[in-house]
Amino acid sequence: MSLIEVKNITKRFGHKVVLDNITLTIDEGDVFGLIGPNGAGKSTLIKIMTGLWDSDGGEVIIDGYDLKKEPLKVKEQIGLVPQEIALFEGITAYDNLEFFGYLYGLKGRQLKERIDEALEVTGLKDRRKEKVNKFSGGMKRRLNIACAILHHPRILIMDEPTVGIDPQSRNHIFEFTKRINKENNTTVIYTSHYMEEVEMLCNKVFIIDLGQEVAYGDKKSIKSMISNNDRILIEAFDYRREMIQAIKQLPGVNECIEEKGLIKLLADKNSFRLEAVLKVIESHGGRIKSINFEEPSLEEVFLALTGRNLRD
Repeated sequence: MSLIEVKNITKRFGHKVVLDNITLTIDEGDVFGLIGPNGAGKSTLIKIMTGLWDSDGGEVIIDGYDLKKEPLKVKEQIGLVPQEIALFEGITAYDNLEFFGYLYGLKGRQLKERIDEALEVTGLKDRRKEKVNKFSGGMKRRLNIACAILHHPRILIMDEPTVGIDPQSRNHIFEFTKRINKENNTTVIYTSHYMEEVEMLCNKVFIIDLGQEVAYGDKKSIKSMISNNDRILIEAFDYRREMIQAIKQLPGVNECIEEKGLIKLLADKNSFRLEAVLKVIESHGGRIKSINFEEPSLEEVFLALTGRNLRD
């Protein structure tokens, strides 16, 4: 059974449908990417999944518990890193963590140990006694994460955690996300409109636009949606024009060009055979230095499926 089940979730604001019958499942231990342009419905879905907002239809089941019927059973398993900074700016990092720890029911030695742990893994141990209003944007983001993991949640939801931060903090958040997933088997839901982040971190992806599902599955299957073609780059020595012409005639080769010392192929996945290309190169006296296969990026997939720029 999946850890998280979202079934036919619908949300309207007036006559506007913000989420239109959204259904997805997330297995325990996944790093699940929820991606789409601004206004696609990502944050609305997160607010419904965490019980902050009610849906107009559908249900959310987490670890077998219905969110509407047993909200506390669901919420105690979730750590939320919201899109907007949620901290008390006039007090220290430590005091912020102490406050949120009390809300989670932590106290005494356990609370102190959890605060120390959270500061350590987010790289803020040396800034524990500084007031938050002295922090950079990246440090505030990392403190937000620290607040979300104090109770050791099974599910960590990170809603656009790298918006407007410096490269060092961005990299720290990436490394932290991979570490907590690998070492603690924490299920991570990572929302972003920066496709390269999701491509690097996530094993499964849900693409949403205008409140509707655009694509859903593992990265490989989603990328295969837009093309049956592979892009192949061959670096070779001593090749001739007639060799390029011979490659063009091979079954499954849709395009073959020479550009700056590279032979670039666009080949049909179903009928192309690399061995045939190698034989042609060898028979024409060519020598191969390297062969690389390329696949489309998630951003290319999104643009192909929706025609919209991710940063609109």
